[in-house]
Amino acid sequence: MTTYAVGDLQGCLEPLKCLLRQVAFDPKLDRLWLVGDLVNRGPQSLETLRFLYGMRESLVCVLGNHDLHLLAAANNIERLKKSDTLREILEAPDAAELLEWLRQQKLMHYDEQRDVAMVHAGIPPQWSLRKALKYAAEAEAALRDDNLFALYLDGMYGNEPAKWDSDLTGVTRLRVITNYFTRMRFCTADGKLDLKSKEGLDTAPPGYKPWFQHKERKTHGLRIIFGHWAALEGNVQEPGISALDTGCVWGGSLTLMNVDSGERVSCKCDEHGGLAPSVAPLIPETSPVSAPR
Repeated sequence: MTTYAVGDLQGCLEPLKCLLRQVAFDPKLDRLWLVGDLVNRGPQSLETLRFLYGMRESLVCVLGNHDLHLLAAANNIERLKKSDTLREILEAPDAAELLEWLRQQKLMHYDEQRDVAMVHAGIPPQWSLRKALKYAAEAEAALRDDNLFALYLDGMYGNEPAKWDSDLTGVTRLRVITNYFTRMRFCTADGKLDLKSKEGLDTAPPGYKPWFQHKERKTHGLRIIFGHWAALEGNVQEPGISALDTGCVWGGSLTLMNVDSGERVSCKCDEHGGLAPSVAPLIPETSPVSAPR
C-alpha cells in the first residue's frame, strides 16, 4: 500500500486522473491525501467531487477555503461570486449527499505513525501540534453540529481578529481558527495574520514571514504537508515542509507526492485547469475508479 498526497484540485479532474495513472493508483490498496480546495475555479467541480466521493474509502481529506465557501453557499446562495464554478454542484440531484460528505471532513489530519500533519494553508507558529489538533477539532465539531453549522458558516468570513487569543469565544474564535488553517500565508512570530499578500516568499510585509519560516515555530521537527499557496510553485526550501499547490487551475501543474519517500510527479495543466495539449493524448480514456452516476 502506498500513500500519496495531492495538491489543490479546484475542479481539475483530468489532471488528477493523469497523476493517478502515472503511479498506477489502486483505490483498493493505496491511499490518497487531499490538501483541500477540491472545488471551484476549475472546469469540473461537480465531476471532481463525484469522482472523489466514489473513492471516499481510499481518501483522507482536509478542507480548504473554497470547500468551506461551497458549504456556505449551499446554506446561502447569495454568497456565490461571479468567479465561482460551484452552482452546478448546488443544483445537482446528488448535492445533499456530496455536501454532507464534505461537511464531515477535517481541517487538520495527523498521522501519528509517520509524524506527519496535513493542513490546507498551515499551522501558526505559536501553536504546538497538540494545540493545533485541539483547535481544529473545535471547528470540525461546529461544522458537524446541526445547531451550529449555519452560524459558523455565516460567521467565518472576515479578516478580524487577525491574531489568536485563547479568550476568544463563539464564532469569532472559530473564524480565527479557520483563517489559520485555510487562508494563512504570512504572519508574525506571534501569529498575527496578513491575509492580503498572496505572492511569493520575498513579498512578505514588514515584520511578517511565511508561517513556516519563523525560527521559534513550535511545530519544528513535525513534517507538514500543505497547499493553498500557488505562488510558491511547490518550493519552500524548508526541511520537513511540503508545499503541493503548484497552480493547476492557473495553468501550472498538478502535483502528487509519495508521502513516505517524498518523490513527486506532476501533470501539466492548461490555462483552464484541464490537461495541457501535449499531455492529453498520452492519457487513456478509462479511469482507475468510477464516479457514481
